[in-house]
Amino acid sequence: MEVFNNIPIELNIEDVIKRMRLRNRSDNILAHIREMLETARPVARPKAICQVFYIENKNGDSLEIGGVKFTSRVLRINLDKVERVFAYVVTCGRELDQIEIPSTDFIKGYYLDQIKETAVVLARQYVEKYLREKYALGQVSRMAPGAGAGDDWPITQQMELFSLFGGRDKVEELIGVRLTDTFLMVPIKSVSGVFFPTEVRFESCQICPRENCIGRRAPYDPEMVKKYRPEEA
Repeated sequence: MEVFNNIPIELNIEDVIKRMRLRNRSDNILAHIREMLETARPVARPKAICQVFYIENKNGDSLEIGGVKFTSRVLRINLDKVERVFAYVVTCGRELDQIEIPSTDFIKGYYLDQIKETAVVLARQYVEKYLREKYALGQVSRMAPGAGAGDDWPITQQMELFSLFGGRDKVEELIGVRLTDTFLMVPIKSVSGVFFPTEVRFESCQICPRENCIGRRAPYDPEMVKKYRPEEA
């Protein structure tokens, strides 16, 4: 298991603006973002855990990762010719999450939220780059329980994912991420899932028909739906 307790990231205003898809760059807006960045930078400590696991017992809509059973047709198809995956949990860190903003100051709260989102994305990218270099991987894709692809890989399997690292108490001990009884992570700006090598990059968004999703990373692709969900095509 690899544990990263202080991932080196550089929080800059351009990354935050890109994350926000900001078109209006008024002096007032930029001043607020800079103010929150000055508050966030000194305390930002993104964290992560990751570990390589081998895949076994691929059968129908399920498979086992590290001896733990996961049920997802899309995941099973994606890993059909893959022997190992890299499970991960990445977080913006409690330090950023504990910055106090008055509940009435919605603007600063929103900008801080976007900074935390930027931090976790940069931290995830750091872990992905680390794994690609360490294990000589080419292109990789990722999937996460409850993210995109409808209910194919339910969020309830966060519990199984956390069990790969010794359970939710162990994950909280190592990097401060708490898994709630409703399978959400705290800090909210945390992500989990598996990286896997792939010849063609896969995004769960490609088979999710939900329109106007702020988190969409790729357009809906009906042809891919035929591959993963022929009954819906």
